[in-house]
Amino acid sequence: MQIAVTTPTGNVGRHVVATLVRAGVRPRVLLRDPGRLAPDVRDEVDAVPVDQYDADAVVAATEDVDALFWVDPVTGSADPLADYARATGSVVRAVTENRIGRVVFQSSVGAEKRHGAGEIDGLAHTETALDDLGVDVTHLRCGYFFTNLELQVDALRAGTLQVILPLDHPMAWVAPRDIAEVAATRLLSPTWSGRCVQAVHGPADLTWRQVGTILTAATGRQISVEQITDDAMRTQLHQVGMTDSMVEGLLGMSTGLRENFVPEQRRTVRTTTPTTLAAWAYDHLRHRIVEAP
Repeated sequence: MQIAVTTPTGNVGRHVVATLVRAGVRPRVLLRDPGRLAPDVRDEVDAVPVDQYDADAVVAATEDVDALFWVDPVTGSADPLADYARATGSVVRAVTENRIGRVVFQSSVGAEKRHGAGEIDGLAHTETALDDLGVDVTHLRCGYFFTNLELQVDALRAGTLQVILPLDHPMAWVAPRDIAEVAATRLLSPTWSGRCVQAVHGPADLTWRQVGTILTAATGRQISVEQITDDAMRTQLHQVGMTDSMVEGLLGMSTGLRENFVPEQRRTVRTTTPTTLAAWAYDHLRHRIVEAP
């Protein structure tokens, strides 16, 4: 079986690739610059240079593929939802023209709303487009990535994280490696078919207040969490050069899930994964914070 993996150097994709290689699969990996692959990975994969927004290139790169792990690429443009639509067009064409019968798509908790959740609306668009193709597809509804904290290293060093969600609002937090293990298992398993939604919730729902306590213990550095207003966060994001569309897309991923949102998939043994935030923070954040000058 030929399996293709997009974003193979990303937080999830690199672990998907490693898991498939360990399973004896030689995956085809799609990325803009194959030179970014780790040297020890290059001999284990077939790398194809491709821009996921280029539908013709994606179609060519996925010829003869049986199963596809698709991640909408990170958008950095002034119109994020337009980028999601372009990426969706690429995967739809690839699946249709190459008759790819099996897709695992990295989506998010909140995509079930379909509208009103910022950039998550782009993932919802990809979900519905894949559903319309009638192929076997699993949507991974993932929780909040631990690795998002790596984008706030300066704030962590300063000892204060600022958020717009209520500090006692619980949500699913998950390690990207755990998502990858679920994705790879789905790609390799012959026991499912049709449209499936698989939530990946991590080991526990956490509030931001709990996150501050966990990070303090794991890093040895006092870290507090402060709730600020939506407008204050907008100002901060505009100050770093984000456009209005980018700001609202980012804020919407929190504000859209803030009021009376209940995830479609409840936490069960099927959705719960093992890696704790405490263990991940000790391994991945502690040295970056404690060793800071």
